[in-house]
Amino acid sequence: MIGRLRGTLIEKIAPEILIECSGVGYEVSMPMTSIYALPELNEQATIYTHFVVREDAQLLYGFANKVERKLFRLLIKVNGVGPKLALAILSGMSADQFVSCVNHDDVSAIVKIPGVGKKTAERLLVEMRDRLNDWQAQMPMHTPATDAMPEQLSAEYTFVDNFVSDNKGDAINALLSLGYKQVQADKAVKQVYSQGMSSEDIIRDALKSML
Repeated sequence: MIGRLRGTLIEKIAPEILIECSGVGYEVSMPMTSIYALPELNEQATIYTHFVVREDAQLLYGFANKVERKLFRLLIKVNGVGPKLALAILSGMSADQFVSCVNHDDVSAIVKIPGVGKKTAERLLVEMRDRLNDWQAQMPMHTPATDAMPEQLSAEYTFVDNFVSDNKGDAINALLSLGYKQVQADKAVKQVYSQGMSSEDIIRDALKSML
């Protein structure tokens, strides 16, 4: 099991990063809330990981802190929720925001996540409510990255993309990777975009407009 990586941040192509540790480059999928908290390219970064082995692939999922990783692990235990959907949920809201949705039975916020219908949202709320009963008791003191709302998280980083060079294209690609449809991604990006916005700002505002 690979539980943590510390190395040089080489690429950020949301929702994936490439981090080099002792000469080995690891491709890691991360929720946007964790990507916002990463340092700039070529700087040292530490991420907590969840390793998945399938018949056709070995996949690494990364998180800015243990709180997000714990919630991810609880999410993928829910019937019908896989890693991709769990990443989409944690990209649209912080761990604390999701816990708040569960505590307040906020189905309307959950169904706005791509791939989550009403039945899945209701099942999420029911199953996660039991698993989150002792959430506050088990969790360590929150890090700034966890306490911050998505719009408050650090967003000073640069995407590196070989097939799309503009920031709007980067943002659309990221939304598609998170499960949004082409029409949804195009509309959301067009709605929030203004000249001079960075890719991460576009993604963050686009996600907020759809949630």
